[in-house]
Amino acid sequence: MPHPELPVSREGEIAVVTFNRPKVRNALDRAMWEALAEAMEGLSGDESLRSVVLRGTGGTFSAGADIRTFAEERGTRAREDRYAEVVHRGMQSIRLCRHPVVAAIEGACIGGGAGIATMCDFRVGGEGIRFGITARNLGIWYAYAEIDPILSLAGSGVAAELLIEGRIFNGREAYEKGLLSRVVPDGVVEQEGMALARRIAEGSPLSARFHKQAIRRLRGPLPVGPEEEAEANGFAETEDFRNAFRAFLTKEKPRFVGR
Repeated sequence: MPHPELPVSREGEIAVVTFNRPKVRNALDRAMWEALAEAMEGLSGDESLRSVVLRGTGGTFSAGADIRTFAEERGTRAREDRYAEVVHRGMQSIRLCRHPVVAAIEGACIGGGAGIATMCDFRVGGEGIRFGITARNLGIWYAYAEIDPILSLAGSGVAAELLIEGRIFNGREAYEKGLLSRVVPDGVVEQEGMALARRIAEGSPLSARFHKQAIRRLRGPLPVGPEEEAEANGFAETEDFRNAFRAFLTKEKPRFVGR
């Protein structure tokens, strides 16, 4: 059943998936991650499609995870393990979608929003976007599967800037770093994203699907297994995470003690 905050529309042979929670800058809670996976998996099996566009309402792509829901949906190792499975499925549903996926990025593209963008085959971003990962501010650890596409696109140096330094790039910087396919004026992002999707749709769908699969296979599988991947959920048991989460809710600066 379609999720009201993740509507899917059609424009001919192109599907448009919209993050529609503008009051929280299109941040994703667990239900949204589940809806994203279901939507993308359904679209992948649709033979009439040739391309998919991901976009956000309210002039922003996505601010990532909805931190306000952490107390209910996350915060313990057991809940984090379950939550991570949902996020992984949502992320991989984009990467494994048979059709080419275009991210039309406006405004904030932060945290999980940036992760979603890197899973796409193309990223069209406005000059004024804010592209970054703020995991360090919450004492959160990114999963291996979410770091992998950053390394593939931009290398270990840029991954370190995003994950360790916490850099936030504008559109031009993100493009120069290899994180965007192209950068365009802010007012034409959706127009350019749809134009790209139409050019894809004009070509052979069999060719596009084969080449997407070939690129993915030639990159090779992730060099980690389930046990290593689960290590990323260990932050839920740390004092740093609990302190940072409380600081976020009270709008204070977090104090990290390294345990």
